[in-house]
Amino acid sequence: MSQRRNTRSLTARSVLLSVLLGTDPPRLPVRVLVRTTELFGIAEGTTRTALSRMAAAGEVEADDGSYALAADRLLARQARQVASRAARTRPRWDGGWAQAVVGAPGRRRSAADRAALRAALAAARLAELREGLWLRPDNLGDPPDVPDVPDVQWFRTTPVDDPRVLAGRLWDLDGWAAGADDLRGQMATLVEPLEAGDRQALREGFVLSAAVLRQFQLDPLLPADLLPAGWPGDALRKDYDRYDDAYRRLLGSWLREHG
Repeated sequence: MSQRRNTRSLTARSVLLSVLLGTDPPRLPVRVLVRTTELFGIAEGTTRTALSRMAAAGEVEADDGSYALAADRLLARQARQVASRAARTRPRWDGGWAQAVVGAPGRRRSAADRAALRAALAAARLAELREGLWLRPDNLGDPPDVPDVPDVQWFRTTPVDDPRVLAGRLWDLDGWAAGADDLRGQMATLVEPLEAGDRQALREGFVLSAAVLRQFQLDPLLPADLLPAGWPGDALRKDYDRYDDAYRRLLGSWLREHG
């Protein structure tokens, strides 16, 4: 069953980050950022204070009446978001897998470093088979885009057992598909009001857009041979293309009127 997204818990910072992360390149005039947060009842002064704090923290930088993402981690997140929506893979997969082995004899990493490395490997769409051993089908890049860490060794391997069974162990494919189907249902409910110019749909639509983009980033982008029947990845992206076009058109109209 579809669940309505809660728009009341959004802060100025979360809205600003979401709109910048969803813009390519991630730079917008202050006027646009202020008007966007107003959709959620956030006052202009609150938005400008949030922008100042984000600039002081190095998250954004000001330039000639605009703000742009500045932090490397946010720029990397935005690049992953763009790539996740595009879902580009190699046209053919030869059955090989990329394998990362983490750990070196006598080396100890801090808890923060271990967490950062795990997050980076997961963001590169690898999954942990057991502690220190990460895998994915080698159908994206060579090697996956993760930090150059001295005690991570990369290998190329081929599973002996059924790779479909292995993929099912590494990723919750049924859970991702169920989430995608739920989001498709929510978009289907909102897309026609957006296309009809119903500005009441902008607030909920903004939050839903962010949820779909997060779902894209959780897609393991597996070869078709390893996916369950009826995998909704392509359908979710096709639906979102229509939805995003309708949303951006209506938001643009609203911003021009209130600019």
